[in-house]
Amino acid sequence: MGNIRHTNIKRTAFRLIENYGEVFTGDFETNKALVTKYTTIESKVIRNRVAGYVSRKVARAKPLR
Repeated sequence: MGNIRHTNIKRTAFRLIENYGEVFTGDFETNKALVTKYTTIESKVIRNRVAGYVSRKVARAKPLR
């Protein structure tokens, strides 16, 4: 069983990917800084969850070769 994320986490992540998709990578630390730059999220926990979800989606979107 996997993690179940709140709708606001998913919604924020999809908006970030839609608007700034080319700058995000599969690296969590990089995405954490980018989420801070492109949003006004003040909570460290929420920021990390959004960054983790973005990292997962970007990594899975790129084909592994």
